[in-house]
Amino acid sequence: MSSLNALSVAVEVASRKRDDARKVLQDTLAAEQAARAQLNQLEDYARETESRWGMKADTAMQPEVMYHHYQFMNRLGHAASIQNGVVGDQSARVQAAQRALLDAELRLASLRKVVEKRRNDFALQQQRRDQKQTDERAALQYRNAGQEN
Repeated sequence: MSSLNALSVAVEVASRKRDDARKVLQDTLAAEQAARAQLNQLEDYARETESRWGMKADTAMQPEVMYHHYQFMNRLGHAASIQNGVVGDQSARVQAAQRALLDAELRLASLRKVVEKRRNDFALQQQRRDQKQTDERAALQYRNAGQEN
């Protein structure tokens, strides 16, 4: 029975680890979503800026203005590529958190199965002891009844 108590403690610890892994996964999913939203913002801003620039293409532009525009667009593209890397890093973290959660859930499930098997074994042992006692009492009563005749 003490091994059953120790397994119950192990199940509690495994449950907490699973819950912690689930929280980490939720946090990493939120961070990935925020990184994707920021990337989308950058890309939308770049498209919007380029479309505004396209409207003014017919007008005469100073070379300095064109140079600054192209330089700004390059920097915006560079920021978007960096953010794309951040999204990739966050995706890798999400996958790692998903694997950790799966491992924690598998560990918990296996511990629960062990506990269930031990409980069943314990119940079977108890049932056998009870049956043995019943058989011994019946045999004693049979002998006593036979001696009285």
